[in-house]
Amino acid sequence: MEREKKKDRRYNLLAFSGSAALVALAVSLAISAVNAHTRKRKRRALAGSNVRVNLSAPEILQLANSIISKSKAVHDAVGSVPLDKATFANVVLPLAELEAQQFPLVQSCIFPKLVSTSEEVRKASAEAEQRIDAHILMCRISQREDVYRVLKAFVARGEWMNPEANRYVQCLIRDFEWNGLNLTSTKREEVQRLRSQIYDLSVLYVRNMSDDSNFLLFSETELVGLPPEFLQSLDKAENGKFKVYLRRCHAIPVLELCKIGKTRRTVAVAYGKRGGEGNLSVLKSLIQLRHKLARLLSYSNYADYAVAPRMAKSSSKVFEFLEDISVSFNEIAARELDVLKDLKWKEEGQLPFGNEDLLYYMKRVEEQHLDLDFGALKQYFPINLVLPGIFKIFQDLFGLRFEEIADIEVWHSDVHAFSVFDLSSSELLGYFYLDVHPREGKYGHTCVVALQNGSLSSNGARQIPVALLISQCQKEIDDHPGLLRFPEVVNLFHEFGHVVQHICNRASFARFSGLRLDPDFLEIPAQDITKPIEDRMCESLKRWRSSFSALKLKQEILYCLFDQIIHSTEDVDMVKLLRDLHPKVMLGLPMLEGTNPASCFPRSAVGYEATCYGRIWSEVFAADIFASKFPGGLLNQYIGMQFRKKVLALGGSKDPIDVLSDFLGREPSIQAFIESKAQSSV
Repeated sequence: MEREKKKDRRYNLLAFSGSAALVALAVSLAISAVNAHTRKRKRRALAGSNVRVNLSAPEILQLANSIISKSKAVHDAVGSVPLDKATFANVVLPLAELEAQQFPLVQSCIFPKLVSTSEEVRKASAEAEQRIDAHILMCRISQREDVYRVLKAFVARGEWMNPEANRYVQCLIRDFEWNGLNLTSTKREEVQRLRSQIYDLSVLYVRNMSDDSNFLLFSETELVGLPPEFLQSLDKAENGKFKVYLRRCHAIPVLELCKIGKTRRTVAVAYGKRGGEGNLSVLKSLIQLRHKLARLLSYSNYADYAVAPRMAKSSSKVFEFLEDISVSFNEIAARELDVLKDLKWKEEGQLPFGNEDLLYYMKRVEEQHLDLDFGALKQYFPINLVLPGIFKIFQDLFGLRFEEIADIEVWHSDVHAFSVFDLSSSELLGYFYLDVHPREGKYGHTCVVALQNGSLSSNGARQIPVALLISQCQKEIDDHPGLLRFPEVVNLFHEFGHVVQHICNRASFARFSGLRLDPDFLEIPAQDITKPIEDRMCESLKRWRSSFSALKLKQEILYCLFDQIIHSTEDVDMVKLLRDLHPKVMLGLPMLEGTNPASCFPRSAVGYEATCYGRIWSEVFAADIFASKFPGGLLNQYIGMQFRKKVLALGGSKDPIDVLSDFLGREPSIQAFIESKAQSSV
């Protein structure tokens, strides 16, 4: 009935006749024109934000060229400063302000490739990113030796700077020297050649591993335990057997659910040697080139080069950390492994327990001991309740106030913009956009993008941060709420933690603002503030999150150690290393015969080389913060405000270990992490 009333009102103009109808039509058109003008006028940009949304493809490329021209002009000006005239005002300040001013413009060019519905715009965005990256690389590696010399001359003059400014200058110099600007021209050319070869081999490794055309054939009786809908999704061969491709979306369900041990083993072996001998050779060449690059840059090995600017500082510290954690969990992991072995003995007799059994029997224990229906659980997490719930927790904890902004310019009707204020002073701290529903052409995962970094200009004006949260949450349609799976809720919580981390940063230099932090430190604040909300989770759900956590951690440590060893030692036999390392870390469990994990471990090939330990590092020190400062739970605004002021506000402006030590009142410890895992172990 209500819809009928709305329909009647919508079309009531048709009830008029004759001259009355003409008058009504004229009035209606006039009102529509005014409203259209008003709507257009109100679709304004965010005050204080230099981020440009809705750029066309030509505008993106034009802006990219403008960014490059401006950058070149500033670098030319700094590079031309006489060495004996170098000051903070004519050397450091122009570079810092260029970085602060250009970052939102750069992001204006780049972020459309993640969110735009236009293929033309996405292509232009990707092209703009390539142009800008090439310019930045050129500045740091080959053509800006003049700027490097002037920076070094400025440092040599000894002009006083505050600690944050001094840290900024050291970062600039480190960037240049990391790329060989302190070397001779011949050695710089060698650095460039090595980087190019490393990039090409990394791409080749991933391409080899991503070949998803290989498959295994199984009959229905060999796939007992797999749900009917999974079997129906599989292609069939001419002989009627099912094709199980060596892709994660096929292999993992088989390893988790298939009751036939022989099938699990066959899939585990094939999946565990993707990339084959070719990738083993590629990884070996990659490691050799990385060590050569590190030696050119005055490091003893690549691991020391990769870890030096991070919180850990040295490869030896990473080894010590990983081995301490691994040994501390031996007893807990052994108990967990015994549970799995006992269950296999009950179900399959005296057959030896192998790697191929881990996922299956973990799943079996969860099914037997945890009363969880993840399908039913979704009803408790509609998106229209989850987001306000997340907002409330962060507002209450950190003394913030979020306000949605109406009639703001956005790139899609699903996007919402919010202001963030300090609760007590009402000071505007920043903005964030939410783009959380899927659509064609949009980036398919959940992440946070810094669009504008906070900074303090030379005239004392503060540039406020702007963030974007991208996700793929089901949209509410008519009377059907968009429901989230529990892992999606946790992930959304975690990523929104990065939004708050970005907004609460008060560093003076854009370099230290937002998410441009030491990677070892970046995840710690978000880890810390995304603990389970106890009063909203049932006991089974909490137990599920921590089930077999020690054993899973040992598996991760195994590959972190492998990654660290190959990048800190020359000429390692990687197959033998894994064969020896596996039983040592995994409590006697041998590496599955026939597998070749080094051929299908992309984290060591690209993106995380020598730094795979970072996720564990963050989780360990986040647990220390949570246990020591939030023993009664998260909702302690006094401690939350301390965390905001002493950790989030500083960003990268201080050494992360000093930031954590100041907040904790002591050096960080691994003990809280160990105790938390022991309490929740199966």
